[in-house]
Amino acid sequence: MMKEITKNILTKVIRKRPADSFKGTYGKIALIGGNRNFGGAIIMASLAAVYSGAGLVTTITDPTNQTSLHDWLPEAMFVDYNDFETASPIIKGADVIVIGPGLGTDNIALSLLTKTFEVAHTNQTLIIDGSALTLLAHNHLSLPKSSLNILTPHQMEWQRVSGIEIADQNPTANQKIADQLKAIVVVKSHRTEVYANGKVYQNTGGTPAQATGGMGDTLAGLIGGFTAQFENKTAATLAAVYTHSAIADKLAKKQYVVLPHQISEALPKFMFKNQESKNDD
Repeated sequence: MMKEITKNILTKVIRKRPADSFKGTYGKIALIGGNRNFGGAIIMASLAAVYSGAGLVTTITDPTNQTSLHDWLPEAMFVDYNDFETASPIIKGADVIVIGPGLGTDNIALSLLTKTFEVAHTNQTLIIDGSALTLLAHNHLSLPKSSLNILTPHQMEWQRVSGIEIADQNPTANQKIADQLKAIVVVKSHRTEVYANGKVYQNTGGTPAQATGGMGDTLAGLIGGFTAQFENKTAATLAAVYTHSAIADKLAKKQYVVLPHQISEALPKFMFKNQESKNDD
């Protein structure tokens, strides 16, 4: 039976920040992607991770993106994705890894993905998005067994990964493959569906104003930010999906198109408004 993702998820997930917290309290995220042509994707994912409250964010990307990254986001650290020796301990030390936004599908991208899969370990959440999903499918890669894996495909990417044609994608068929993958799967569409722990959840928000490049990258970074901070990873994923569309729905009341970075910039106020009740001490 499909459950609806509603506003109720927010106060269950977004906690008040304790007085004795520091940046380590809110998780370390490593985001990997952004080749020379698609740097905007990893920057948008990084924006969402920082603005959603992640404690420490490192963006591992092509060096041509460094200036733009720091122009948009001085809070993020930069590592050259061609230097895996430097990147490896950062990836190993992260609580959450987001790989795929703007990564591309060339040999550099494949090498980054396979090496990341090799170093991913227990207690890490690995979010696989964008072209990393295409590489996963085309190269018949196995997901790391030790990390918690979250896949965030749009319907065509899900077709590649699952083998289910878009016309045949339905909760029963999708659930079967998600169970086989032992992963949380976020299938993005007009009404995004989340498959987790044998259950199916459908988002109740979303607007055609979101139909623009970078929306999925922003969602991947947002899921990264939420899973880095909040203990229940399934609930954090559901809350991120709802938050992403709820902010867009509000913005769409006054503008024709909603830009991904606008969702990220609205996150701190939205999360403040929807954090756990002041009475829940």
